[in-house]
Amino acid sequence: MNIVQTPATPLSPELIARFRAIVGDKYAVTAPADVAPYVTEERGLFHGHSPLVLRPGSTAEVSAICKLATEEKIALVPQGGNTGLVGGQTPHHGEVVVSTRRLDKIRDIDPASNTMTCESGVVLQVAQQKAADVDRYFPLSLGAEGSCTIGGNLSTNAGGTGALAFGVAREMALGLEVVLADGRILNALSKLKKDNTGYDLRNLFIGAEGTLGIITAATLRLFPKPRAIETAFVGLKSPADALKLLSISQNEAAGSLTSFELLADIAVDFSVRHGIDIRAPLTSPHPWFVLMELSSSDDDARTTLESILAQGMEQGIVDDAVIAANLSQRQAFWKLRDEMSAAQKPEGGSIKHDISVPVAAVPAFIAEANAAVVKLIPGARPVPFGHLGDGNIHYNVSQPIGGSATDFLARWHDVNAVVFEIVLRMGGSISAEHGIGVLKRDELPEVKDKVAIELMRSIKALLDPLGIMNPGKVL
Repeated sequence: MNIVQTPATPLSPELIARFRAIVGDKYAVTAPADVAPYVTEERGLFHGHSPLVLRPGSTAEVSAICKLATEEKIALVPQGGNTGLVGGQTPHHGEVVVSTRRLDKIRDIDPASNTMTCESGVVLQVAQQKAADVDRYFPLSLGAEGSCTIGGNLSTNAGGTGALAFGVAREMALGLEVVLADGRILNALSKLKKDNTGYDLRNLFIGAEGTLGIITAATLRLFPKPRAIETAFVGLKSPADALKLLSISQNEAAGSLTSFELLADIAVDFSVRHGIDIRAPLTSPHPWFVLMELSSSDDDARTTLESILAQGMEQGIVDDAVIAANLSQRQAFWKLRDEMSAAQKPEGGSIKHDISVPVAAVPAFIAEANAAVVKLIPGARPVPFGHLGDGNIHYNVSQPIGGSATDFLARWHDVNAVVFEIVLRMGGSISAEHGIGVLKRDELPEVKDKVAIELMRSIKALLDPLGIMNPGKVL
């Protein structure tokens, strides 16, 4: 997908040399082959271009980059692990890329305060492991955790499979360090859970997708490490039955229910057929599946999970289920889930939605959206899956078998219109956890409160008056 917009200001050799001097020759990338990984994303949906990729190694270097960019009116695109799904990290019209991957230090781990302060380029999986090393738990978890970064997670307010119990990225950050467009450094790092000294500036930058400043560090909340984790893969007849099972689970497990994923049979089938070393967990087919997990500080998780499944079977909700017997089987369950997006690629074109509706409305949403999409494009194959526990469904649609991927993807906005109309009518959101970027930028003013849009534009104008911070994204 190519975005048409006014090109960025061209960079002269002299200006490139000034930027290069800030980070050093080794960390100023200009060769097209070396720039290439930074200007396209894994799916190949968005393609950009850039004359220069800067890889600063400190907050001071990020500050110097922003000062020079403001002085010369040069547009910047902050980028973490380049795993975003809405084009927010792509330099669509020749901006300078500021990669934060070298900002990868763990500055502090404080088990007593249950906090960890790390730089924005720390890979999520590394943060998880560093927390585990001190017998703590950092619960943000998503499919790209081996390559996405903390800064990117916060900039997009990532959700993931643990949001049911722990919330999204916003709830996991106590404080931030941010470089503003003019190079000033906002030091709002804090270990405090209680601090009422004025406006909560932290939340301006979380979810802002780099349009207000560049996050360079964050203080994150840690939690006691679970002593027992029990995982089950469940077969059932419908999303309505899954909703009933969710209610039983929440009543029985309360806060120890940490994940509750709803998976359509087609999504499971794609993962099994196209994934590597992935098997169907249950021996017989089912129209729908649930992947659920309990995490507890005691040894009662297994007993609780067995009780939940037994009640589900007694009430005719659960048709079949298997509880992971060991860590390897648990990882196999989650691998099947994590591969669902990638497994759609061999099936041809895929139009993806990251929506949320009230939890109780999920079954009705799926039924209505499936009917509407197939009516719009006969033969289209809805592939819904996602976080039933918080109402966030990845409502993806694969092209008709044997059809043209190009023709199908040309209907992207038509399918969006059908799906979004249902979402909004049900009181939902067109972006649950992936952000706005450019993919949903033009729809945002139509679905967001007009006063909210006015305030967002005012904040943008105040913090980035020249419009150099990730221009054309979100607004």
